[in-house]
Amino acid sequence: MQNTHAIGRRKASIARVFLSKGEGNIIVNKQKLDEYFSLKSLQSTVCKPLDVLNLSKDFDIQVSVYGGGNTGQADAIKLAIARALCKIDEANKPSLKSNGLLTRDSRVVERKKPGQKKARKKFQWVKR
Repeated sequence: MQNTHAIGRRKASIARVFLSKGEGNIIVNKQKLDEYFSLKSLQSTVCKPLDVLNLSKDFDIQVSVYGGGNTGQADAIKLAIARALCKIDEANKPSLKSNGLLTRDSRVVERKKPGQKKARKKFQWVKR
């Protein structure tokens, strides 16, 4: 099997994932997963597609991710891994889809409007 390539996005983060047969090593931006994401919750987010399919020890994963923050990057990697697993075997698609792992979360930060403090917050109004 060759490398399987997929892309995932979330907020301002873009992740490129390369899956290949291996022992379960996950490398993110040339660092191990637990070094790059120190929080266990973010590590479990990244590994969720593999855990759903019980394939956590079957693939080596190389990830290149940039933009956004920790949570956005973890979710982008999760989506990219799920998409790559679907490319490898279409039989994986129903279980990943039922767990909501193939859905692109399109929510982004709302822009700041002129004449206001933030996107929705207004300056304090004084009557007198």
